Amino acid sequence: MPAITADTLTLPRITAASPSDTERPVRSITTGPRGYEGEGFPVVRAFAGVSAAALDPFVHMDQMGEVDYQPGEPRGTDWHPHRGFETVTYMLDGKFAHQDSHGGGGLITDGATQWMTAGSGILHIETPPVELVESGGLFHGIQLWVNLPKKDKFATPRYQAIAGGDARLLASDDGGALVRIIAGEIDGHRGPGVTHTPITLAHATIENGARLNIPWRRDFNALIYLLSGSGYVGPVGHPIHAGQLAVLGPGDRITVGAEPAQDSSSTTAIEVLFLGGQPIREPVFHYGPFVMNSRAELIEALEDYQAGKFGNIPPNALMPHRGVAQSASAINGEAQAGAPTGRESR
Repeated sequence: MPAITADTLTLPRITAASPSDTERPVRSITTGPRGYEGEGFPVVRAFAGVSAAALDPFVHMDQMGEVDYQPGEPRGTDWHPHRGFETVTYMLDGKFAHQDSHGGGGLITDGATQWMTAGSGILHIETPPVELVESGGLFHGIQLWVNLPKKDKFATPRYQAIAGGDARLLASDDGGALVRIIAGEIDGHRGPGVTHTPITLAHATIENGARLNIPWRRDFNALIYLLSGSGYVGPVGHPIHAGQLAVLGPGDRITVGAEPAQDSSSTTAIEVLFLGGQPIREPVFHYGPFVMNSRAELIEALEDYQAGKFGNIPPNALMPHRGVAQSASAINGEAQAGAPTGRESR
C-alpha cells in the first residue's frame, strides 16, 4: 500500500481530452529481468532491452523490491561515486537512509523522494536504517537515473529532500485514480522536484476497473512502468503487467487502465509510474557510476575519483548495518568461496 493516499473526490480533476487530442500509441512493451544491486537487495531492471534513444533523457531505472524482509535481511549500498547525471530515489514503502559527501542526507521513507544531482562528482551511500535491518519489514521503491546535458555535466552537486506530502495530488475525471506528481507538470499542476533536464515523473494508483487518461507534452517521450498488478495501456488497450515497461509514440494524451480483477483477491488497484522528458540527443558514454559524453570524460571521471576530487566520506559517516543473519551469511560465503567477487556499484 503506497504511503501517500487521499480522498480522490476532494482533489482537482484532470481535464478530459478535447476532440483534437491524439492518443499516444504503444511502440513496445518489455519485461525487466530480476537481479541484485549493492550489497544484495533485489531489483527489477526496468529499462533492460530498451534502446537509449527511446529512453532519453533517462539512463537507468531499478524497481527495488517489493519485498517483505525478515529481521536481519535488509541490504543497501556502501559508499560509491557518481558524476554526470541525477539519481532519484522514490520510496513507496519502507525506509532508506542516505548521506553524501556534499552535506546532503536524511531518511527517505513512505512516499518521500531523494533527488541528488551528482553533477561534477559526489560520493554517497543508501542503506536501510538500523531499525529496519533489525526488525525487517516491507521495502519497495524506485531508483531512476536522469541524464544531464553536456552544459550541466559539471554542475555543482545538489540534494533535494521531497517529503511524500509535498507531491502534487490530482484525481482522474471519474475519481478512480490518484496521481502524485513528484516532478514536472501534468494538466497545469506542477510537482515539487527541481530538475536540470525538463522531465515529468508521477506515480498513479488506479482502482480495479478504472481508467486514467492524462495530457502529456508532445515534445516529451513517454514511458509507462507497472509497479504492481495487471492492466492495459494505449488507445487499443495493450495488456501490461507488473515489471513491464511500455514505450509510447507521439501524441497528446496517455491512457492506462486497471483490469476489473487482479490475481490476488485482496488487490484493489494497480500502481503505475509515468515518466517522460525532453530528449537531450547527445552522445552517452555510461560506465558504472559515471554517465558522460565521451570515453575520455569517463577516464577523467575515474581518475578524478581516484584522486579524491569527489569529496570525502564525512567523519562519523553512515555505514551499512549488518544484522546477525547478514554477518553469518557473509562469513559462510567467504568460507565457501575462498576468494572475493566483484559487483559494479550503481
